[in-house]
Amino acid sequence: MTLLRTEGISYGTRLHAVDLTVGDGETVGVVGPNGSGKTTLLRCVYGTLRPTAGRALLDGDDLSAMGPKARARSIATVPQDGQALFELTVHEMVAMGRSPHKRFWEADTTADTRLVREALARVGIADLAERPFPSLSGGERQRALVARALVQRPAVIVLDEPTNHLDIRYQLEVLTLVTELGTTNLLALHDLNLAAYYCDRLYVLDAGRVVAEGPPAEVLTPALLATVYGVDAEVTTYSATGAPTVVYLPKSASRA
Repeated sequence: MTLLRTEGISYGTRLHAVDLTVGDGETVGVVGPNGSGKTTLLRCVYGTLRPTAGRALLDGDDLSAMGPKARARSIATVPQDGQALFELTVHEMVAMGRSPHKRFWEADTTADTRLVREALARVGIADLAERPFPSLSGGERQRALVARALVQRPAVIVLDEPTNHLDIRYQLEVLTLVTELGTTNLLALHDLNLAAYYCDRLYVLDAGRVVAEGPPAEVLTPALLATVYGVDAEVTTYSATGAPTVVYLPKSASRA
């Protein structure tokens, strides 16, 4: 079942007629070089940018026809880097995810508090609930942002470079967490090996256009990497994971 679909989404000169689908429970990655349109596409999906053409659909409903709160109840966003968010505690920051479900003046209920506690426990930072959010490490912040997305109870979580600025341990921890949630996920990633391992399918953008789509093993080929990224590479299947692994080759090695 297709849960999220874009039909011919364009945005000025940055995106050109992008068609994309994300099935229920899938984790779909958007990859491509810098400036290829990954973040622009995600912003058109979750609503901070309005497409100049095309539309994004959730279960057949046009997302652009939804109000901000209705959209936030359907799609949660995990940004590249958690900002300081003043001096909110982790609990307070995660509780902000409940705001699409209540009126402006409504206080948190017992049920809201329970959802926040459950989300913090699920992402493994229940012990940090009373810490100031700005005091967290990069990996802890990303976990807290995932918890905030969870308490929104969305149909889809959109993650824009969720491993940005994280060391490798936290990159693996955050992506493992996201893919084990059982949610439907659309994410942009720079690291092709992480994308190959964690994503069910990939869309490759180049200059705002989809140039390849499919399972990582079909998409990540030496020919595509040479064309889109301008690099020489070998792609092998790592026996322990069954996922394709990209090894980038310096020009001197590729000529040897």
